[in-house]
Amino acid sequence: MDDVISKKTVHADKKLVRYTMGVLLAFAALNAFGGGYYGMAGAEGVPVEWLEGSPFRSYLIPGIILFVVVGGAFLTAAIMAFARSRHARNAAFLAVAVVFVWLAVQVSIIGYVSWMQPVTAIVALLILLLALKLPRTA
Repeated sequence: MDDVISKKTVHADKKLVRYTMGVLLAFAALNAFGGGYYGMAGAEGVPVEWLEGSPFRSYLIPGIILFVVVGGAFLTAAIMAFARSRHARNAAFLAVAVVFVWLAVQVSIIGYVSWMQPVTAIVALLILLLALKLPRTA
């Protein structure tokens, strides 16, 4: 009897981890899509001078990268998490790596300019911790 209860608890815990990770991934995807769209639309109110010394003359290309690459990685991982794909763990790891590269490049070009930068890093760390709790083949 205790073995049955234990298995049900483990299953429920894994389900909660997967669902929570999926929600965070979806939230991060929406954030990247919104930021990417904002950049592609011209990033009104954001000084173009911040891009001096970078290969970019406007926020169009960074906006496309944020939308397609970062948002796409998060959305793909979220879909895999909700679909209970056995690749969800690796997809989450990849999405976290992509956003950390994005943040590193962003901060190296424009510096620390928004509270969203550390919040995004914290959400990515939470996703990483949740992904680590999933079995390798879950």
